[in-house]
Amino acid sequence: MPPESIVTTVGERTLTLTNLDKVLYPAAHFTKAEIISYYLGIAETMLPHLAGRCLTRVRFPNNVEAQPFFEKNMPAGAPDWLSVQPVLGTEGRIDYLVATEPATLVYLANLAALELHAPQWTVEHTTMEDGAVLLAAEHEPRATTCVIDLDPGPGMTIVDVAKGALIIAHRLASDGILASVKTSGSKGLQLSAPIAPTPSEDVVRYVARLAAELSRAHPDLFVATMAKSARSERIYIDYLQNKAARNTICAYSLRGKEKPWVATPVTWDEVGAADSPDALRFLPEDVLARVAESGDLFADVLADDGPPVPRVESGVDA
Repeated sequence: MPPESIVTTVGERTLTLTNLDKVLYPAAHFTKAEIISYYLGIAETMLPHLAGRCLTRVRFPNNVEAQPFFEKNMPAGAPDWLSVQPVLGTEGRIDYLVATEPATLVYLANLAALELHAPQWTVEHTTMEDGAVLLAAEHEPRATTCVIDLDPGPGMTIVDVAKGALIIAHRLASDGILASVKTSGSKGLQLSAPIAPTPSEDVVRYVARLAAELSRAHPDLFVATMAKSARSERIYIDYLQNKAARNTICAYSLRGKEKPWVATPVTWDEVGAADSPDALRFLPEDVLARVAESGDLFADVLADDGPPVPRVESGVDA
């Protein structure tokens, strides 16, 4: 057994946890033990949002001030009880991990996998061959959620982003799409809405058209181009998060920032009330208290009867 380790059980699983006193957020003196405790505490609420989704992890084995690394394949030496889902795409075969139980989150937290990211589709809504999900264009996965990621450029604060989120939510509602909202755990906000299973590229085209429309209607607030030079004092509407090969930070995931901020579901009233650059920041203890008081504020995203996405023909000028 490695030094400074303990053996524990989570449900039916036996896990060896190591270096529990290691500080992974130096500015907050937040330890691996506290990270594991958070993910175990939030597991019941978080797991439904991860169900059937292939996880990309961002690991910070030293601490958040050191270089992290992205991990898609199952970790070396992973226990055989973890759920694995092969995916065949442009990168070849990747054996992704799918979280199915609290022990999975504890296992990942022990690896300092602070950030969990997932696509907008679930395995259920993909084409498979010999047990592997196919990502080729002719076998495009069908998204069950539509995400609009609001990324503020220099000079913009969460107050500006909150204003933009309210505008976008109103516009989505006019198409019958009702969005929930969460913080990104970083600088921005992300709107997510359940939709009828829809080819990912159709969702990309819809959100791209929406982004172009909004940037024309509110040129002092939004921009739909990725060019850094165009994003100063504007909010970039990142429609590419809907691509089948892309992934988005999961609700309730920690972020590898200076402090252990969490990607936190919030109410629209909270968004409307945001009045300072430090508004809408939540630490793990805040999030657990919020869930205990209000339940899962992102539960509506789990609806399985989402509306159809308005179709945008390929090649049509947004």
